[in-house]
Amino acid sequence: MSVFKKFLGDTAVYGLSTIISRLFNFILTPIFTRVFAPSVYGIFTKMYSYVSILNAVLAFGMETTYFRYMNKHEDRKQEVYNNAFLTILVIATLFLISGLLWASAIAKMMLNGDYTHLQDQTRYVRFFVWLSFVDALAVIPFAKLRADGKPFKYSLIKIVNIATFIGLNLIFLFVIPYIIKHQLPSANWLASWYRFQWIGYVFIANLVASVTALLLLLPQILQVQFKFDTALFLKMLSYSWPILVANLSFIINENLDKILLSRYLPDAIADRDTGIYGAVCKLAIFLSIFIQAFRLGAEPFFFSHAKATNAKQTYAIILQYFVVALSVIFVALIANIEILKHFIPGKNHETQMQYWSGLPAVPFLLFGYMCLGIYMNLSIWYRLSDQTRFGLYISVVGAILTIILNVVLIPRYSYMGSAWVSMIAYFVMMVISYVLGQKYYPIPYNLNRILAYIVASTILVSLSFWVFKSNIFIGNALLVLFVAAIAYFEKDELKLILSRK
Repeated sequence: MSVFKKFLGDTAVYGLSTIISRLFNFILTPIFTRVFAPSVYGIFTKMYSYVSILNAVLAFGMETTYFRYMNKHEDRKQEVYNNAFLTILVIATLFLISGLLWASAIAKMMLNGDYTHLQDQTRYVRFFVWLSFVDALAVIPFAKLRADGKPFKYSLIKIVNIATFIGLNLIFLFVIPYIIKHQLPSANWLASWYRFQWIGYVFIANLVASVTALLLLLPQILQVQFKFDTALFLKMLSYSWPILVANLSFIINENLDKILLSRYLPDAIADRDTGIYGAVCKLAIFLSIFIQAFRLGAEPFFFSHAKATNAKQTYAIILQYFVVALSVIFVALIANIEILKHFIPGKNHETQMQYWSGLPAVPFLLFGYMCLGIYMNLSIWYRLSDQTRFGLYISVVGAILTIILNVVLIPRYSYMGSAWVSMIAYFVMMVISYVLGQKYYPIPYNLNRILAYIVASTILVSLSFWVFKSNIFIGNALLVLFVAAIAYFEKDELKLILSRK
């Protein structure tokens, strides 16, 4: 089988599960924005921003380290697995104990001096401490499924996880209120404890869904042997800690803007604007789905293919067509934004207009995601050459840009400033990674063709959104022309690639 066909096959399986999971999750966006006002949805956005940063810390860079050392020490796969899992177990357990002990203090810090909702905020913190702990324990077992070439099982568990999350949300937000309202069996008991439209139920549903996924991963967890190889761990640590800092910096780039919005905007609009921004960010889900699916399939493939004689040529071709796909999705999403915006309905016309006022941020967010996807592809050079410190340097540059520019721009431009900062940070990281990669681990990328697709898609998006005011017919006409042009220029090379054995 062609190496490209194998890569595409594995990525397609991961992609299908990711699409199903994220689309199911996307269904919750119109539900949440209909049930919760922007100010309440701002709490949701802020809490998940914090937990994303925590998850990066608790994973400790061990997922990538596991892939690298499993292929680097093929005769010691079990020891690598033991070390990776036990490292996270110890870190996550210490975090769990500390988080539960200091939950009230953490809640006070998050409330910025207004302790009106301290009891609820403390509950939210405890939910997320447990959620972070459970998710951390699942990192290496999930990685093992990918490393063992079991994308279907991986996908099934992910789908069960999101289905559980959605099902419980529907029960909490709609089924229970219906039972109480119509005095069905158990209505009195439910009414004795149920709180109407309480955001905490969303967090409880997520925790139960994560526990369900962890239980399904028990066969992988039971393969762990409680034997810790200190010498091997020290080697893994030297590889993983720059990955940890790099991942943490990436998460900061991705989520700190939501936290800073609540800090640097006036109290009267902070939660509202954070909620608006969090909602419109969801419209970038289709591009992030593709990037996530690519990462799931590409990471183990890149490491396992590293010893092949034509590895660098393969990586170059993969990036070229990855950019093609990103560019098409970028143009397609903006061409159809007038349809997509209805996934953010709002409680009524007023809240709907509040949410939709954030749509001008979407093109900038999508371009930023495109740069991020390219950066993730380019980053293979420092992972394969064991120079992970460069990933640390690049990510720290991105994090510094994110922090400084958000602090400067948020007070004046609110979430639009955050969207611009996200785009700038990922663009800079992408450029730095390419320049350093060509110096230390040169890969023969077709830079002219890649730049042509990026520039062309950006021009078409600008025309569609700002010049033609999101006219769906003109936008899709531009999309068709773009796809036709790509097909014309790439047809010969695609035939050659897919014909290879």
